[in-house]
Amino acid sequence: MKSKSHKNPNVSVRVNSAIKELRALQNLLQFDDLDPRAMGDFRDALNAVRNSAWAAQQASANKFLGHSPDSMASLLAAQRVRAAYLLCRSIGADLEADRISFQRGQLAELSGVVRQLAEQLKEKL
Repeated sequence: MKSKSHKNPNVSVRVNSAIKELRALQNLLQFDDLDPRAMGDFRDALNAVRNSAWAAQQASANKFLGHSPDSMASLLAAQRVRAAYLLCRSIGADLEADRISFQRGQLAELSGVVRQLAEQLKEKL
């Protein structure tokens, strides 16, 4: 006997509505004077939604294909690890480039959080 799908039709309706709104917004962004803070918040929100959509898609595909189901939290954590790896590589290249200047405070904050993360990684490895 096949299991009943637990898909929420409201999600599909809202996703389709959001797609239409984002496409309309895309056109507005090209022609309007924009508040930098609002745009930063908007980009952060879009990135969070994009990552959640990717994780939901992966979890759904795994379930559909009969693979072991990964939780969305695990998928999102794996995506963050991948993104952190890529960022670390890019930051390393930036640090070696003479043409890029950094603010010491930002580098000090980054150094502190990297040390803390390194200690947490040691505990997991």
